[in-house]
Amino acid sequence: MSHQLPAIIVVLPLVVSFFIFFSGWWVQRAGFPLAIGALICCVLLSIGILKSVTTGGAIHYWLGGWEPPWGIEYYVDHLNAFMLVLVSSLCLFTAIYAKRTVEAEMPGSVALFWCLYLLLNTGILGIIVTGDLFNLFVLLEVASLTGYSLVAIGKGRARFASIRYLIIGTIGASFYLIGIGYLYIMTGSLNMADLRMILPPLYETKVIQAAFVFIFIGFGIKIALFPLHTWQPDAYTYAPSAVSVIISTAVAKTSVYALIRVIFSVFTLDFIKGFLPVFDILCWMAAIAMIAGSIFAIVQNNFKKMLAYSSIANVGYIVLAIGLAPFCTQGLSPALIHILNHAVIKACMFMAACAFIYKFDLWDIRKFAGLGRRMPFTCFALLLAILAMIGMPPSAGFVTKWYLILAILDAQKYPFLIFIFVSTLLMIVYFWRLIEIIYIRTTPVSNPSDLQIAEAPLSMLIPSLIFGGLTFAVGIVWMTGIITPVLDAVNSTFGLGSR
Repeated sequence: MSHQLPAIIVVLPLVVSFFIFFSGWWVQRAGFPLAIGALICCVLLSIGILKSVTTGGAIHYWLGGWEPPWGIEYYVDHLNAFMLVLVSSLCLFTAIYAKRTVEAEMPGSVALFWCLYLLLNTGILGIIVTGDLFNLFVLLEVASLTGYSLVAIGKGRARFASIRYLIIGTIGASFYLIGIGYLYIMTGSLNMADLRMILPPLYETKVIQAAFVFIFIGFGIKIALFPLHTWQPDAYTYAPSAVSVIISTAVAKTSVYALIRVIFSVFTLDFIKGFLPVFDILCWMAAIAMIAGSIFAIVQNNFKKMLAYSSIANVGYIVLAIGLAPFCTQGLSPALIHILNHAVIKACMFMAACAFIYKFDLWDIRKFAGLGRRMPFTCFALLLAILAMIGMPPSAGFVTKWYLILAILDAQKYPFLIFIFVSTLLMIVYFWRLIEIIYIRTTPVSNPSDLQIAEAPLSMLIPSLIFGGLTFAVGIVWMTGIITPVLDAVNSTFGLGSR
């Protein structure tokens, strides 16, 4: 039964999305309980998959019973099992948070939203479990098309942001498709495990090297790696509240996972270290992203846009960790740690930002004076996330930077220590400004009601507080070593963890 779980976790939200679509003709509110039920099942399935992988090894599922490479294979090892638990949990808590914001921001499109939301889940969960490069492209487009649509549902500049997202995202997908086309021409296969065995004699060919470059650029656009990030700030800023949360966390981290999977499962270390200076390029692009994203964040007054540029800087942290992986004994551990940590921290931050918009229509940071008194619990969750992002011990952000510094020292790439230090100082600059306005500045009070607490609804507040607490709880869990066996298994799979 366990070998069928990867297929079930993809099919379940797909089937329920159709039920929501048709039920929406009669009962708009039916979408939310159906979506929550499907997402709870996905979380339970992902936990079951992780347990199965840790006890019995990798799971192989052949769609339609067709043996790969002729058929499509779903393949789950420790890496994608870890990602399934993370992404499915993010999707569930975001859905709980989204109920009130969806009803307020898109009253005539509630059923449509939940239908698209589950289709988005279908795409990102499928990306994680597939072991076929073309199937990955199909599922990437499922996730992308629903993402474009969800952004477009928003108001104001949301449609313009969606069109830009669509155009640039399509360019990224086209680059990826050209790359896998080159691989198919040279090998006649699209199965990842099959390609891993076929490619070594072809490493020196220009076609294979060009394929890697095309695929890397395609994913670079999808993960918003500077300077390929131009779609991201507006998409994060003008999307509906719930959409901002989900695309900045689950969707973004799934694209990073796909990049890791293709680099280390298909092309392998021998290709990348022997024929292209890819990891050196990755590290320097990441270092520039860390500084550039933080500088752009400093000059923003729109809170959501500030968080968007902060995400660009943090993508730099993840990519730097990927670039260092072959040269240090930590392997991919720093990258996976920051994928989890940044997802938790940024979910909390975007939830707080969207709560400010929901209650008071506040977008501009300069107007946040007094929010610490009016929304004390939401602001407390935001404060925890800010401290974690900066790297206060024993937060998740501290663990990330500690692991990354160890990796830099181990790899003897000392200049990147300067980039981490400078980017941290820049983070302190723009986040301290936010703390100072929320908690220290006062605003003239003309109406006594302005001093009363006006918190977000519990359905929005509880997920925010959970993620706020997790920003420190996750850091403590990492330091206890509970998840170390999973990280060691991931590094062992790709031949990492030793120089």
